[in-house]
Amino acid sequence: MPATSTADPALTVVMVSYNTRDLTLAALRTLLETTRETAMRVVVLDNASTDGSAEAVAASFPEVELVRSCENLGFARANNRVAAAARTEWLLLLNPDTECRPGAVDRLMAFARARPEAGIWGGRTVFPDGRLNPSSCWMRITPWSMLCRATGLTALFPDSSLFNPEGLGGWARDSTREVDIVSGCFLLIRRALWEELGGFDLRYFMYGEDADLCLRAARAGWRPAITPEAEIVHLVGAASTRADKLVMVNAARVTLMRDHWPGALVPLGVGLHWLWGAVRLGWARVRALTGRPGDLETARKWRAVWARRRDWLTGYAP
Repeated sequence: MPATSTADPALTVVMVSYNTRDLTLAALRTLLETTRETAMRVVVLDNASTDGSAEAVAASFPEVELVRSCENLGFARANNRVAAAARTEWLLLLNPDTECRPGAVDRLMAFARARPEAGIWGGRTVFPDGRLNPSSCWMRITPWSMLCRATGLTALFPDSSLFNPEGLGGWARDSTREVDIVSGCFLLIRRALWEELGGFDLRYFMYGEDADLCLRAARAGWRPAITPEAEIVHLVGAASTRADKLVMVNAARVTLMRDHWPGALVPLGVGLHWLWGAVRLGWARVRALTGRPGDLETARKWRAVWARRRDWLTGYAP
């Protein structure tokens, strides 16, 4: 196992934890056990966890650098803080709810060296049972993708590349491919490019910051890509159904449209977001007529999302 305290590491691995004690410990264990060829510095920034995460990391992995924040900085600011102190050529953002498969980091580094034009590199993510977790990468939001999402076509035909263009429907992530967005759960970037782009945009407190980073890199001429050779388990990568997460995700989506679409198209995108919420609420109300507990809970969730529509239709502050 390469020492994380080597005098001349090539890579800084950045992990941001928040009340994920057991997951963070597993992520660190598998990272250190499976990385054999890459000299690295591993830094965990704990976002004021209350579950003993910081203490557990310090006790179990003294070779890992631990940064204790007295407040929850959010994902973007926390990564920016650690990256600003890095002096290695490469940065790897790695979620605490991941587990590295053998050689994942080494293979991702090899892929990056073989494909320098990408600028940003990612791998393949799976669920613990081995099923594909498609959230390792995405394509950008477009008016067509928004129309498909709003009308339910994406949900009805998730394996269709026509009706699920953002999710690259039907592609098993089993080949090397250029993509618009590499997920921040497993994202490799040269530090020089990170600094050129200014890191994450801090308006994206949670969700959307990785998409914005990749889209800005593409605007500068880079072509992000992923490889199936670098595989990790992403435990909580499936879309959450919590109302608060749906609000934040869609606020980020509106902000991405505002930042990366022609201005004349943004009102169309906002209108399609409104339609997305209205359709989901209407369908949830119909299902609630069954009286089944699950359907009633779904209706409550969508009522909560709809009640906060001003938040997600406005997006993050400019």
